[in-house]
This record gives sequence, structure tokens and C-alpha cells, in this order.
Amino acid sequence: MTRLEGQVAVVTGGALGIGGGISRRLALAGAHVVLNDVDERAAREARHDISEQGGGCTVVVGDIRDPEVVARLRDAALAVADGRVDVLVNNVGDFRPAARSFLHSTEEQWQQLYELNLLHVFRVCHALLPAMVARRSGAVVNNATVEAFRGIPYAAPYAAFNAGVVAFTRSLAVDVARHGVRVNAIAPDLADTPQTPAELMLRGRDPELVRTWVPAGRFGRPDDYAAVVEFLASDDARFVTGHTIPVDGGTLAASGWYARADRKGWTNLPNEA
Repeated sequence: MTRLEGQVAVVTGGALGIGGGISRRLALAGAHVVLNDVDERAAREARHDISEQGGGCTVVVGDIRDPEVVARLRDAALAVADGRVDVLVNNVGDFRPAARSFLHSTEEQWQQLYELNLLHVFRVCHALLPAMVARRSGAVVNNATVEAFRGIPYAAPYAAFNAGVVAFTRSLAVDVARHGVRVNAIAPDLADTPQTPAELMLRGRDPELVRTWVPAGRFGRPDDYAAVVEFLASDDARFVTGHTIPVDGGTLAASGWYARADRKGWTNLPNEA
């Protein structure tokens, strides 16, 4: 039997990139995936891929920032197996809209970033947790970012709202543990996805330079993150709750240290990297 056989897993932003990897991985693990995405075509393609692998998938198209879409997502999930919801992955998040600096940003941008990175996490959890509490079982996995733990230029509100995701994860875990529900998060960095393609991150630089930025020597791939989400959603993580796991190839651990381009050790002076 696979890890999540017969379970119902809800994934927001579940069509492309990290979310697409998560949806496909949880389906392969045996879960029926209730997939939300704003991109209808990509969502249908994800459902097709899951079906081709013998999995089950329900698609709810719409912007998860819209409370009506959250309600439709809840209803679709509860309809799959008589009100059963086992796994919730709040995957949606974005650093855009971005500004040249905080001083150039606007309140409209802050509000959009709040809704994209934190507010919808509150709403989706509030909508689906009652089903988990009723069964005294469930796992929530939120997608944050390593930028919640370090300074990032040009994106202070984005970092702040993701720090909110981390704090919410920790406190919600304490709140619902007595109901048999676990809450954890992952914190990715440098993911090669349609949102942040490697080609764009390199911008004509030598791909060999990646090893100077990431101790593991490469950008992350969707399944790197999905594998950790599967673990956190499974019974293997039954005694893990309230934690955020960096899935970053070591960038957060390096904390400003770079592998030298000449392969002669490490430096904290980027112009020597």
C-alpha cells in the first residue's frame, strides 16, 4: 500500500511548478488530489497526467484569493469521500508585484502580497480544518520561503508575510494538535519552475556558477519539494508538527558563504565567488 492510499489531499496552486510536483507526487502516493489553480489549461493538464498514472483528481479552477473559490474548493473536497479531508497543502505564493525598493512600493502592492502569501492560507485552513478536527486526523503543509529567515532586498513585504506563514504554522500546530491534526511547512529556495525558470535566474551566466551559490550544486526541482511534502503529509511524520523545513540545497545553512569559482574553498566575499 502506498503512503496516502485512499486519502483526500487538497493542493492550492497545484498545476505547475512546485505545486504541480506536489499534486502529481501525492497522487502517486495514493491520494485523490483536489487541485486548485487559476490556470485552467494547466490544471486540466495536471489532472490528465494524474489520470494517466492511475490516480484520481478533482479540479477547482479559480483565484484562491477569492473567498468564493475557497468555498468551492472546500465543497469539492468534502464531496470526494463523505466529508473526509486528510491533507491540505497551501502552496500558492508569489514575490510579485515587486518594487525597486520598499520606498517605491505601494499599499496596493502590500495588499496584493498579503492576499497572495498569507490571507488565503488563513481562509483555506479555516475552511478545511473542521473536517480534519471532526475525524481527529489530518496534516496541513504550508509553502513558505527561505526569505522568511534571512534578509532579501526589494521584497520586504513578501518576506514579512512569509514569516507570517511560518509563525502561523507554528502556532496553529499548537492549537490543533489535541485534535490529531499536524501543521508543518517547507521553505524553498532557487526552484527551477515556470515562475522562476533557471534560464531567467542565470540571465546568461555560466551554469557552472550555480555551485557557487547553492552548496548542493544545482537549483531545486519540483519533486525535491514534493518529496518533503509527501513525508510531512504521511504517517512517517506522525510526531512532527509546528516546524518549517528548509528545502534549499543548503543555501540557508551557508548563510552568505559562497563556493569559490576557482574551487579553492569558500568565501563570504561575493566578488571572489
